[in-house]
Amino acid sequence: MVELSSERRAFQGTLRDWVDREFPKTLVIELERQEHVYPHALWDEMTKMGLHGLGISEEYGGAGGGPVDSAIAARELARNLGGLTWVWAITAFAGSRAIGSAGSDEQKREFLPQIAEGRLRFAIAATEPGGGTDLLGAMRTRGERVDGGWKINGQKMWSTGAAEADYLLLIAKTSEAREGSRHPGTTAFLVKRDQPGITTSYIPKIGMRAVGSCEVFLDDVFVPDEHVLGEVDRGFRAMTTTLNHERVISAAMALGMIDGVVEEAVDYATQREAFGKVIGGHQIIQHYIANLVIWQKQAELLAFDVAGREEAGLPYEMEAKIAKVATSEHAVAAADLGLQVLGGMGLAQETNMQRYWRDVRQFRIAPISNEMARNSIAESVGMPRSY
Repeated sequence: MVELSSERRAFQGTLRDWVDREFPKTLVIELERQEHVYPHALWDEMTKMGLHGLGISEEYGGAGGGPVDSAIAARELARNLGGLTWVWAITAFAGSRAIGSAGSDEQKREFLPQIAEGRLRFAIAATEPGGGTDLLGAMRTRGERVDGGWKINGQKMWSTGAAEADYLLLIAKTSEAREGSRHPGTTAFLVKRDQPGITTSYIPKIGMRAVGSCEVFLDDVFVPDEHVLGEVDRGFRAMTTTLNHERVISAAMALGMIDGVVEEAVDYATQREAFGKVIGGHQIIQHYIANLVIWQKQAELLAFDVAGREEAGLPYEMEAKIAKVATSEHAVAAADLGLQVLGGMGLAQETNMQRYWRDVRQFRIAPISNEMARNSIAESVGMPRSY
């Protein structure tokens, strides 16, 4: 695990105090109950705190910082906010990370200062209705060359935050598969969301209720050439760094939710009484709490190890998949066990445990399913390709 410097520990402490002061869990419960009511106040407070500039070079008006700083932020935000952390995280990887790693100089000058100032929100539009994990094989959204740019037609699913975004980071098919390749040529686009031809529709879901996930419909949507991200027909290459970084952030968010689960479970176990003493005095509850702490430490080691590798410029794609799988499964198990500690109260909407339980479940499915990640992990040690 990366040993945090004194400056980073100070940043972590400052951020924790800010979250507890501005967005205590009691307030977050109320925000989360309002399905599809985007928490603009949360975005605005994040802007004042300078969080949208995290990971953006000072050259472009950002706060600087590397993947370890982003992991710290993801952890501390998720401890209270749970799934509402995506209010910050989506733009952090779909906007600043994507453009910072694959954008042209002109794109960096156009977009990064506005992101850092909190004036632009991004969403990612990659998943196809019939594809899921088979992103490239199921690609039906099509981009065709027109005078001065491209026209895009198709449909995307599970685009979280799309209804409130200013831009979509979208990938579309732009050529047929070449001989010897199973996949078509794809191109990544920065698509202005509030223009003719784009409509969004919310998908009701059990967790992350305030941050709506959407179907996105595109009908002859124009994108100028200057908003192609990376090279034409090599869009997945432009997206790779973004997707790998998303797994790092997801691991840190899962860790943060485990932190929240531990807090809630310990607090309840030291107050609730049964059979003449607090339930934390019973051995089985102590074992449950011990399991939570063990999973918390394992998740911490994995999340910050992979963030450190990314920051150091070391290979980290496989480590990101491993961290994503392990932290997501620890977090899901922790939230379920934490709910068991609370007993019937764990199911009450007034408690936070049920919120963590609902929010964290998606981490086993996205941004890559744990099953598909395991396929890649197995291949990395010599197993034949299974799909």
